[in-house]
Amino acid sequence: MPLTDIKIKQAKPRDKAYKLSDEKGLYLEIAPSGGRWWRLKFRFDGKEKRLSLGVYPDVSLASARERRDEARKLLANGVDPSAHRKARKMAGVEARGNSFEVVAREWYEKQRPTWAKNHADKIIRRLERDVFPWLGTRPISNIRPPELLTVLRRIEGRAVETAHRALQNCGQVFRYAVATGRAERDITADLKGALTAWKPQHFPSITEPKLIAPLLRDMYGYKGSFVVQCALRLAPHVFLRPGELRLAEWAEFDLEARRWNVPAERMKTRMPHIVPLSNQCLEILMELQPLTGAGQYVFQGVRPGKPLSNNTLNAALRRMGYSTKDEITGHGFRAMARTVLDEVLDFRVDWIEHQLAHAVRDANGRAYNRTAHLDGRKGMMQAWSDYLDQLRTAPENESGEPS
Repeated sequence: MPLTDIKIKQAKPRDKAYKLSDEKGLYLEIAPSGGRWWRLKFRFDGKEKRLSLGVYPDVSLASARERRDEARKLLANGVDPSAHRKARKMAGVEARGNSFEVVAREWYEKQRPTWAKNHADKIIRRLERDVFPWLGTRPISNIRPPELLTVLRRIEGRAVETAHRALQNCGQVFRYAVATGRAERDITADLKGALTAWKPQHFPSITEPKLIAPLLRDMYGYKGSFVVQCALRLAPHVFLRPGELRLAEWAEFDLEARRWNVPAERMKTRMPHIVPLSNQCLEILMELQPLTGAGQYVFQGVRPGKPLSNNTLNAALRRMGYSTKDEITGHGFRAMARTVLDEVLDFRVDWIEHQLAHAVRDANGRAYNRTAHLDGRKGMMQAWSDYLDQLRTAPENESGEPS
């Protein structure tokens, strides 16, 4: 039966905490000390949860039921009331539960587990720096296209690319608000063509053998720290993304089996990845192991217990005279391997794409698992390392390629 004020007032503390149930998951928990807390029991994503709704008598029975009904409305729209409250607190707008910042942080928390950490950090920093200060406290349903455009224009004056990415993120937030019943439509559709045109730029890379050779020689001649030397030398052999490389941990390596098992949480695809290790890779790692092998990270940074910073390799390339804007970046080794393995060494494209950790599917549309074509990829990775060594060590002919 539903609770009444009389029943609540007559309830006495007991040796152990107990509950007085109301309706629709609401109950009053009475502690041995006499304290009385309103709580809501609910299920979300198949898990049973509890939400505190206040202390009796500060929160009356009628008020507790109103709060329960508000939480149930969120549940009906696919929103976890606990996560909603957390987002409201983080945004500091308790009175405006449907503000742009609250909704954006909810959307972010839902998406974050599917993103690489680097990517997730960039998105939340972009919103916190460029959008929340102007639109964060505004009810999302009240924001109009000209208001959002004004915010984006501020970003555009500094970086056109960032403005476009902010517009994309705002569109994702608005669509989430529509899906959860807190906005009527995605207003970013009205801003199509309003910003200066921009096209995504590919990471600069060197793909011609006659230009790869001097790059490799320069990298092997780099005079920086030994850890950075090893990272530079290993990068073109494994052609992982820079974050996947610099955060490498010794626990991920099985040198005897000649493989590197990169965990899913560090991969952009959020899938575990295997890198077969060539003889050259093993030599680099075994030379570095006495220096950093007792620690967590293969490429130990300046600060104890921390890896190299995310710009270390690009900074080293710049010191060697290579423009990381027009010529090569740590990310560019991937394009180098993709092009040469296909066009020069004539390896199967699906092997190459799989080793790049791209989404590869078979003829039936099924995603290959991480061990697909592993034997073939082992041979390919050894051939790639041998080719890089040939370029680096062979004398040049008139065309600049190995003779």
